[in-house]
Amino acid sequence: MSKKQKTIQKEVSLSGVGIHTGKTVNMTIKPAPVNHGFAFSRVDLEGAPIIAAKAEYVVNTQRGTNLENNGVQIQTSEHVLAAAVGLDIDNLLIEIDSSEPPIMDGSSKYFVQALEEAGIEEQDAEIEEYVVKEIISYKDEVTGSEIILMPSDEYQITAMVDFGTKILGTQNANLEQISDFKEEIAAARTFSFLHEIEMLLENDLIKGGDLNNAIVYVDKELSESTMAKLKKAFNKEDITVKSNGILDNLTLHWANEAARHKLLDVVGDLALVGTRIRGKVIANKPGHLINTQFAKKLAKIIKQEKRNNVPQFDLNQPPLLDIHQIMDILPHRPPFLLIDRILELSDKHVVGMKNVTMNENFFVGHFPGAPVMPGVLQVEAMAQCGGVLVLNTVPDPENYLTYFMKMDKVKFKQKVLPGDTIIFKCELITPIRRGICHMQAYAYANGKIVAEAELMAQISKIK
Repeated sequence: MSKKQKTIQKEVSLSGVGIHTGKTVNMTIKPAPVNHGFAFSRVDLEGAPIIAAKAEYVVNTQRGTNLENNGVQIQTSEHVLAAAVGLDIDNLLIEIDSSEPPIMDGSSKYFVQALEEAGIEEQDAEIEEYVVKEIISYKDEVTGSEIILMPSDEYQITAMVDFGTKILGTQNANLEQISDFKEEIAAARTFSFLHEIEMLLENDLIKGGDLNNAIVYVDKELSESTMAKLKKAFNKEDITVKSNGILDNLTLHWANEAARHKLLDVVGDLALVGTRIRGKVIANKPGHLINTQFAKKLAKIIKQEKRNNVPQFDLNQPPLLDIHQIMDILPHRPPFLLIDRILELSDKHVVGMKNVTMNENFFVGHFPGAPVMPGVLQVEAMAQCGGVLVLNTVPDPENYLTYFMKMDKVKFKQKVLPGDTIIFKCELITPIRRGICHMQAYAYANGKIVAEAELMAQISKIK
């Protein structure tokens, strides 16, 4: 059963303190159109620049997952992204007037509440889901951290943590289905060890922290000087250590709250893959570095598989449009008509094909001793398929001509030789407006991708 993409019904706002800047941050989460994904907008900067929540923009993972693109930075993106994934949401625009979302209580709970308050609605597009078919793994040999992704009927996550300290030993947390996120994971708060807090205080790197948005595990003797610094930083008259080894003013929600928060971070960091995942994640000693390295690896695999996802067609079946019907639509004629059949056609995509024979006129000069189909003609053939797509939107296609406007990101992967059958697939990037067709095009032959390009063409009425 196909599932629909989701966004929120209305915008929702919340405010809080940025844990690293110590400044008040205002955040407004807005609905976003289909296939938008998650993105942040820095409304405090000129032009309110937008940065997509993608693994390729991760620049460092110190004290959170930090993104940067074209000089625009977002710090600690993971908690709000985890809330969105945990509520089965696909498309959001997150506006903030600082470099980081508010820390709130150090969990995803308040973001979940805000998104539910805004209301969640289905959109008129199917979700894009990566179905895991074989084991994918990434290991950091230095730390021993490892993430394994294996086939499963739904998105599941297991996090196993071991910090090598008596105060916080080995812990595990499980998420059997994403619908359990709200109740089982969302309220798990971020945590730190006393030695880390001391270092951050020494370097003035934790201005927004207080005892309500981070669990502090006391893994060493608490000296008088450290106690004084903590009292000042947290604005408390007195600070003590509880019997379970955490600083006072906090009660754990679960005995394994640290592992649950690490699982929350995995959910938020893997949101940067940009695609829903159907598979089971086993994260051993996860952290933002290994999480985002794995997200980058998985995003590349998905992109590569998508490119090499050669459409399968029974070429013995009658085509949707034969050469005569194509000539009723397109103004091109042999020898410059470069598609023989249209196999599929919808309002958003088109699939065509060409049988490349030794009789092609371009082989006479390209190259007589080693015939190869010119790459520019492969692009032209893809554009002609796009012409069928856009001319299919007007009642009198014979009265229009199609003109190239732009070609971008053109790549040629394999040679096309006499005897090859090329399949062309073109998909709209944006809806057709004013006769302008902006599309992603691929060409396949012999079970491989041979060319790809981002194309823009416009139809114009013959005067």
